[in-house]
Amino acid sequence: MFDARDGRFGAREVSGDTELTMVKSRGSGKSQGSRENGAQRHAHSRGLLLIAAFKLFKGLALLAVGFGARHLLGQNLSANVEHWLDLLRIDPHNHYIHRLLEKIANVDEHKLKQLRAGTFLYATLFLIEGTGLALRQRWAEYVTIISTSSLIPIEVYEIMKHYSAVKVAFLLINIAVVVYLIFELRRNRV
Repeated sequence: MFDARDGRFGAREVSGDTELTMVKSRGSGKSQGSRENGAQRHAHSRGLLLIAAFKLFKGLALLAVGFGARHLLGQNLSANVEHWLDLLRIDPHNHYIHRLLEKIANVDEHKLKQLRAGTFLYATLFLIEGTGLALRQRWAEYVTIISTSSLIPIEVYEIMKHYSAVKVAFLLINIAVVVYLIFELRRNRV
């Protein structure tokens, strides 16, 4: 809000969050911000925005996978994969491609529907978390901590079962997200 009589800009406190108050100096035309949380709030925002972008990216990627799986329902999945391998000129006799084709051959329509439902469920969760974090909502920090930390034991189990550097990287990213959000919640208690 702006009060023309004294040249003050201001904002109300909404649900415990500290809002930035601007004071316009009458003669100089300069504005000064309330610096009590300025640098901390800025760093806090960058960390949250980075996590929010990561969650939004994962959510949108899973939505694309879910819609792609919808397209594959009722089609010969193995034939589609072999067609794409041929178009991309990938050697079908490659060990990893052969393992992929074996796994795809075992996917029936019922499994594909289950995978699709799970994909949409996780996409929705990631999009809610990402949106809430981008809007700096405290509830989103709690939801992200709970959902991310609940999957860490599963990720550790998967690494123990089949080691992969990519799996370790995702585990470390998820641990860093949880630790950062816990630190921020403790630091910014209201």
